[in-house]
Parts: sequence; structure tokens; C-alpha cells
Amino acid sequence: MARRRRGLPVNGVLLLDKPKGQSSNHALQRARRLFQAQKAGHTGTLDPMATGLLPVCFGEATKFSAHLLAADKVYRTRVELGVVTDTGDAEGEVVERPAVPSLAAADVEDVLERFRGEIEQVPPMYSALKHQGRKLYELAREGKSIERAARRVTVYDARLLDFVGEAFELHVKVSKGTYVRTLAEDIGRALGTGAHISALRRLETGPFTGQGWLTLEALEALPDQAAREAMLLPVDVLVAHLPSLEVDAVEAAHLNQGRAARVDASAMDTGETARLYCDGTFLGLGAVTGPQEVAPKRLLSTAAD
Repeated sequence: MARRRRGLPVNGVLLLDKPKGQSSNHALQRARRLFQAQKAGHTGTLDPMATGLLPVCFGEATKFSAHLLAADKVYRTRVELGVVTDTGDAEGEVVERPAVPSLAAADVEDVLERFRGEIEQVPPMYSALKHQGRKLYELAREGKSIERAARRVTVYDARLLDFVGEAFELHVKVSKGTYVRTLAEDIGRALGTGAHISALRRLETGPFTGQGWLTLEALEALPDQAAREAMLLPVDVLVAHLPSLEVDAVEAAHLNQGRAARVDASAMDTGETARLYCDGTFLGLGAVTGPQEVAPKRLLSTAAD
């Protein structure tokens, strides 16, 4: 007999405003407990010192969370010059205090131009990337340093918001895999000194911007489970960027049985992924296998565990 999961079968996406001082997983677990959800996951880690948008997926939404992991992200960060830490942020140990040359906002603007577009970036040791099955930050805490290969990332925008003395604020839009801490360190070196970030706030991830965020405190203040679930976005919001196809009830049954469905997919290419709907209800994702056929790829569960 299958073991039933504890909790409620909550499905949807929560736009959580993660507080400072909590890990992404800690914030996730607090949200999960508030919703009494059977299953939950987040879509991209924020460091404990960082705040801002952390989309949390409940239930069936976790099946499609990978689409946000690869999304572009927007941040606001404060960069402090003249202090280098082992983590690249204010929570780390100070390892160097290089002199800061006389700088003006124009100097920062000139250097920023070199970091816009596709660049190479060496991931930091204090990261969740793995080496031989262990996370790099675990090795870093043991005093170990592993050689890391540079990766190609894209900085779509790096805009100077404020410059005062030996600190400045940036608005950056970056591709998947970009470390803002490392970007700040590299900018500091290009300015002839060292740097770390003292604040970081995620403002956007993929299609989600500044609308509809909720803090944990706001969720706690809601009167009941129904009020909390009313705050969730539908599952298909995670794949809204994909084209959609409508199938009838007979073909929907075929999909749920693991069979291909007849549908007009002539406007799409073979192998392309589409959102599938029946009478406006989201079924999941399918792969186009021909002009008149789509095969199931990732469907919502049709029965409780």
C-alpha cells in the first residue's frame, strides 16, 4: 500500500519576499508549514544576507520549476570598496583591505562598460556548485580551495544608481549562473582595489517582477488556509512563455494514458514543447511529434498519491 504524504495537496506558485538573515531553504520550509503543503520547492537560491523575490512552487508546480531556474534575474546591490571578504559579501571574514584610489562616478561607469554583455566569470568557492559530490561552500568552510573553470554568463544591464565615497549601488540584469558577488569583486579589481557586496535584493526572476509579493509575516496574518491559497498563482504561470495547444476530452484522456494526441500543431516545429489545455484547464506539457500530433511530456497528476 502506497504511503500517503503528510499535508495538503496544495498546488500553485507563491511569490515570496525572502527576509534577510534566512537561508532560502529556511524561508521555503516556513512557507510550506504555513500552507500545510505536501510538497514544495524554490526556484533559485538567495544567500541568507540577500532579500527579495523567491518564487516558491507547491505541489504540481514543482514539476515545472526548472523553467525558472534557467530564467534571467534582476538585482539591486550595494558594493563596498576597499574590503575583500572570503565570501564576497558582508557576512564573510575580511581577508584584505586594499587602498581605494580616488574615484568618481565616471570612473565606475567606464569600468561597468567592460562588464556588460557576455563575460567570463569564475564561480566563487562559497557556492552550491559541486566538486566530486560535495558542495563548494562545504569545502571552503574546511579551508579548501578547488580550481574552478570560468563560465560564460551574460550581463544584460549594469547600471550605476548611486555613488558615494567608497561605495556605490548597481541595478543589474543577468543570465542564469551569474554570481553578483563575483561580479562586484571583479568590478572592484578593475577599479584598482577590492570589493564586496553589503546588500543584495532580487527584483525580478523570469516573468515575475515587483507585483504580488508576500512576506512571511503577511502570510501569517491571513485568517485561514483558503485565504492563503487565494494568494497563489496558477501552475501554468511557470510555462506561460511556451505556445499553447487545445485538445478535446477524448485526446486529453489519451495523453493521460501516456499516448499521443491528435491536435492541430501545424504552426509548430517537430520537437517543440507546448502547453496543453482541455476546455481551458491546464494539463501539462507536450512535445510536438508531427503536424497533427503531440506526445505527453510532463503532465499534471490526475489522481492523488
